Amino acid sequence: MAELLTLNSLFTLLMLVLLQVVLGFDNLLYISLESKKAPADKQSYVRRLGVGLAIVLRIVLLFALMSLIQYFQDPFVSMHNKFVEFSFNVHSLIVLGGGAFIIYTAIKEIWHMMHIKEHEETDTQRSTVGMVIFWIVIMNLVFSFDSILSAMALTSGMSFVPQLILMGIAIVAGGVLMIVLADKVADFLQKNKMYEVLGLFILLIVGIMLLSEGGHLAHLKFFGNPVTPMSKTTFYFVIVSLVLIDIVQGRYQKNLILAKEKQDQTHSDA
Repeated sequence: MAELLTLNSLFTLLMLVLLQVVLGFDNLLYISLESKKAPADKQSYVRRLGVGLAIVLRIVLLFALMSLIQYFQDPFVSMHNKFVEFSFNVHSLIVLGGGAFIIYTAIKEIWHMMHIKEHEETDTQRSTVGMVIFWIVIMNLVFSFDSILSAMALTSGMSFVPQLILMGIAIVAGGVLMIVLADKVADFLQKNKMYEVLGLFILLIVGIMLLSEGGHLAHLKFFGNPVTPMSKTTFYFVIVSLVLIDIVQGRYQKNLILAKEKQDQTHSDA
């Protein structure tokens, strides 16, 4: 217990909480967009319950990873020829599956936005509360793999029990912050519909990042060319670029509308 009260442990706990918050941004965005599929009066409840269940399952996953990490990393199926090479393990399959699902979700929603009539129809077809909560919990677990493995690296010098306690506290603190922020993010997207497109493209980039990371974990090669993971620097650069483009485009469009209104007013006065 004394190991938990040292200054180094407190600093590690702060870093773990910050890690949960930073790595939880894309998860929070997914939760906000996915919860829209539930009935309007249940969306806030869905977000809170989904994240709450995910916190419990994250702690279970944390214990499982710390106890069985070698089984998640050991390959169980491999192939090597001149066209394709891979060595899949449980970790790589989970990351690849999560990335593929996120890309599918983002492309489907973007496609609906491009077809107004189809989009209006899907707005009336709400998913059940249980199904939305199910997907929020599943994707939360997919996103949690990287954050838990990164947290394990931060606490690698500690003994098992203090390491488990610190990481458990960080998971709960990060989950509480996600519960608090989920409604705020969802409300912002509801009031600013134009940013939904930006959010979906960010999710698309997240999916691509997960696919590249999963391919790297599986040592995937095509014609001798290895799949390399997208670096976090590249990821955040792309996200910042998308946000800046969206802001500039919005300002420019607003100026064009004001200029047109002024021109129309001038013609009407004449």
